[in-house]
Amino acid sequence: MDKSYPITIAGVKRDLPLCKVSDELYIGAFVIFGDVELTMASASELLKIAPQHDIMITAESKGIPLLYEMARQSGENKYLIARKSPKLYMKNVVSTEVTSITTAKKQMLYIDSDDVALMKGKRVLIIDDVISTGESLRAVEKLVKQAGGIIAGKMAILAEGDAKYRDDIQYLEYLPLFNADGTVKEI
Repeated sequence: MDKSYPITIAGVKRDLPLCKVSDELYIGAFVIFGDVELTMASASELLKIAPQHDIMITAESKGIPLLYEMARQSGENKYLIARKSPKLYMKNVVSTEVTSITTAKKQMLYIDSDDVALMKGKRVLIIDDVISTGESLRAVEKLVKQAGGIIAGKMAILAEGDAKYRDDIQYLEYLPLFNADGTVKEI
Protein backbone atom coordinates (compact mmCIF):
# COMPACT_ATOMS: atom_id res chain seq x y z
CA MET A 1 0.00 0.00 0.00
CA ASP A 2 1.35 3.40 -0.98
CA LYS A 3 1.88 5.85 1.85
CA SER A 4 1.38 9.60 1.65
CA TYR A 5 1.65 12.67 3.87
CA PRO A 6 -1.20 15.21 3.97
CA ILE A 7 -0.04 18.83 4.01
CA THR A 8 -1.64 22.26 3.61
CA ILE A 9 0.50 24.90 1.96
CA ALA A 10 -0.76 28.46 1.45
CA GLY A 11 -4.29 27.17 2.06
CA VAL A 12 -3.97 24.41 -0.55
CA LYS A 13 -4.25 20.79 0.61
CA ARG A 14 -2.15 18.08 -1.00
CA ASP A 15 -1.15 14.47 -0.26
CA LEU A 16 2.55 13.93 -0.90
CA PRO A 17 3.55 10.37 -1.83
CA LEU A 18 6.36 8.99 0.32
CA CYS A 19 9.43 7.96 -1.69
CA LYS A 20 12.29 5.75 -0.57
CA VAL A 21 15.72 7.38 -0.33
CA SER A 22 17.23 4.49 1.68
CA ASP A 23 15.94 1.64 3.85
CA GLU A 24 15.78 4.04 6.80
CA LEU A 25 14.72 7.24 5.04
CA TYR A 26 11.68 8.24 3.04
CA ILE A 27 10.78 11.73 1.85
CA GLY A 28 7.51 13.36 0.89
CA ALA A 29 7.62 13.94 -2.87
CA PHE A 30 6.78 17.58 -3.43
CA VAL A 31 6.51 18.51 -7.10
CA ILE A 32 4.92 21.77 -8.17
CA PHE A 33 5.30 21.06 -11.89
CA GLY A 34 1.82 21.20 -13.36
CA ASP A 35 0.16 22.34 -10.11
CA VAL A 36 -0.94 25.86 -11.03
CA GLU A 37 -3.13 26.38 -7.94
CA LEU A 38 -0.35 25.48 -5.51
CA THR A 39 2.28 27.44 -7.44
CA MET A 40 0.17 30.60 -7.50
CA ALA A 41 -0.82 30.36 -3.84
CA SER A 42 2.75 29.64 -2.69
CA ALA A 43 4.17 32.51 -4.76
CA SER A 44 1.63 34.90 -3.25
CA GLU A 45 2.43 33.86 0.32
CA LEU A 46 6.20 33.98 -0.21
CA LEU A 47 5.96 37.47 -1.70
CA LYS A 48 4.20 38.66 1.48
CA ILE A 49 7.32 37.83 3.51
CA ALA A 50 10.02 38.39 0.85
CA PRO A 51 12.81 40.81 1.72
CA GLN A 52 13.64 43.76 -0.53
CA HIS A 53 15.53 42.57 -3.60
CA ASP A 54 16.53 43.61 -7.09
CA ILE A 55 16.36 40.24 -8.84
CA MET A 56 15.51 36.60 -8.06
CA ILE A 57 17.28 33.36 -8.96
CA THR A 58 16.61 29.63 -8.64
CA ALA A 59 18.41 26.43 -9.56
CA GLU A 60 17.05 24.47 -12.49
CA SER A 61 14.45 23.00 -12.49
CA LYS A 62 11.71 22.51 -9.87
CA GLY A 63 11.93 26.10 -8.61
CA ILE A 64 11.31 27.58 -12.05
CA PRO A 65 7.48 27.66 -11.99
CA LEU A 66 7.55 29.22 -8.52
CA LEU A 67 10.14 31.82 -9.51
CA TYR A 68 8.21 32.70 -12.66
CA GLU A 69 4.98 33.12 -10.71
CA MET A 70 6.67 35.23 -8.03
CA ALA A 71 8.13 37.49 -10.72
CA ARG A 72 4.78 37.71 -12.51
CA GLN A 73 2.81 38.54 -9.36
CA SER A 74 5.33 41.14 -8.21
CA GLY A 75 5.62 42.80 -11.62
CA GLU A 76 9.29 41.92 -12.02
CA ASN A 77 10.18 41.49 -15.67
CA LYS A 78 13.35 39.43 -15.23
CA TYR A 79 14.52 36.45 -13.18
CA LEU A 80 17.56 34.17 -13.36
CA ILE A 81 18.04 30.42 -13.53
CA ALA A 82 21.21 28.58 -12.57
CA ARG A 83 21.26 25.96 -15.31
CA LYS A 84 22.26 22.29 -14.97
CA SER A 85 24.28 22.44 -18.17
CA PRO A 86 25.81 25.25 -20.19
CA LYS A 87 23.72 26.20 -23.24
CA LEU A 88 25.03 27.32 -26.63
CA TYR A 89 23.77 30.86 -26.05
CA MET A 90 25.63 31.22 -22.74
CA LYS A 91 28.82 33.31 -22.85
CA ASN A 92 31.68 33.27 -20.32
CA VAL A 93 30.09 30.59 -18.16
CA VAL A 94 30.60 30.53 -14.38
CA SER A 95 29.94 27.20 -12.64
CA THR A 96 29.82 25.43 -9.28
CA GLU A 97 29.17 21.87 -8.09
CA VAL A 98 26.07 20.70 -6.20
CA THR A 99 24.87 17.46 -4.60
CA SER A 100 21.16 17.21 -3.78
CA ILE A 101 19.17 14.69 -1.72
CA THR A 102 16.87 14.05 -4.70
CA THR A 103 19.71 13.59 -7.21
CA ALA A 104 21.87 10.49 -7.13
CA LYS A 105 25.05 12.13 -8.39
CA LYS A 106 26.93 15.39 -8.26
CA GLN A 107 25.73 18.06 -10.65
CA MET A 108 26.98 21.39 -11.84
CA LEU A 109 25.13 24.71 -11.95
CA TYR A 110 25.95 27.37 -14.54
CA ILE A 111 25.27 31.05 -15.14
CA ASP A 112 26.67 33.24 -17.89
CA SER A 113 28.15 36.72 -18.15
CA ASP A 114 24.72 38.31 -18.72
CA ASP A 115 23.49 36.82 -15.42
CA VAL A 116 26.68 37.97 -13.71
CA ALA A 117 26.07 41.51 -14.96
CA LEU A 118 22.48 41.45 -13.70
CA MET A 119 23.58 40.36 -10.20
CA LYS A 120 26.73 42.45 -9.73
CA GLY A 121 26.16 44.80 -6.80
CA LYS A 122 22.46 43.88 -6.68
CA ARG A 123 20.31 42.36 -3.91
CA VAL A 124 19.57 38.82 -5.07
CA LEU A 125 16.74 36.72 -3.62
CA ILE A 126 17.32 32.97 -3.89
CA ILE A 127 14.16 30.89 -4.39
CA ASP A 128 13.67 27.11 -4.21
CA ASP A 129 10.75 24.74 -3.90
CA VAL A 130 12.18 22.70 -1.01
CA ILE A 131 15.24 23.26 1.15
CA SER A 132 16.46 20.04 2.75
CA THR A 133 20.21 19.53 3.00
CA GLY A 134 20.80 23.02 1.64
CA GLU A 135 23.31 21.86 -0.97
CA SER A 136 21.45 23.37 -3.94
CA LEU A 137 21.01 26.57 -1.97
CA ARG A 138 24.74 26.73 -1.16
CA ALA A 139 25.63 26.25 -4.82
CA VAL A 140 23.34 29.08 -5.93
CA GLU A 141 24.71 31.29 -3.12
CA LYS A 142 28.22 30.60 -4.37
CA LEU A 143 27.24 31.62 -7.92
CA VAL A 144 25.60 34.82 -6.65
CA LYS A 145 28.71 35.73 -4.64
CA GLN A 146 31.01 34.88 -7.58
CA ALA A 147 28.91 37.29 -9.66
CA GLY A 148 29.32 40.05 -7.07
CA GLY A 149 25.69 39.88 -5.96
CA ILE A 150 24.46 40.50 -2.42
CA ILE A 151 22.28 37.78 -0.90
CA ALA A 152 19.00 39.52 0.01
CA GLY A 153 17.41 36.34 1.34
CA LYS A 154 16.73 32.66 0.78
CA MET A 155 13.19 31.34 0.49
CA ALA A 156 11.37 28.09 -0.20
CA ILE A 157 7.89 26.68 -0.05
CA LEU A 158 9.02 23.89 2.29
CA ALA A 159 11.82 23.33 4.79
CA GLU A 160 12.49 19.60 4.99
CA GLY A 161 14.00 17.78 7.95
CA ASP A 162 16.72 19.70 9.79
CA ALA A 163 16.25 22.72 7.50
CA LYS A 164 13.45 23.88 9.81
CA TYR A 165 16.12 24.82 12.36
CA ARG A 166 17.95 27.17 9.99
CA ASP A 167 17.63 30.83 10.82
CA ASP A 168 18.89 32.02 7.42
CA ILE A 169 15.87 30.88 5.38
CA GLN A 170 12.20 31.76 5.12
CA TYR A 171 9.62 29.11 4.22
CA LEU A 172 5.90 28.48 4.30
CA GLU A 173 5.65 24.99 5.83
CA TYR A 174 7.73 22.26 7.42
CA LEU A 175 8.01 18.88 5.69
CA PRO A 176 9.24 16.10 7.99
CA LEU A 177 11.35 13.13 6.99
CA PHE A 178 9.80 9.67 7.30
CA ASN A 179 10.58 6.14 8.43
CA ALA A 180 9.92 3.15 6.16
CA ASP A 181 6.55 2.57 7.86
CA GLY A 182 5.41 6.10 7.01
CA THR A 183 5.78 7.53 10.51
CA VAL A 184 7.51 10.86 10.99
CA LYS A 185 11.22 10.48 11.69
CA GLU A 186 12.38 12.13 14.90
CA ILE A 187 15.15 14.65 14.27
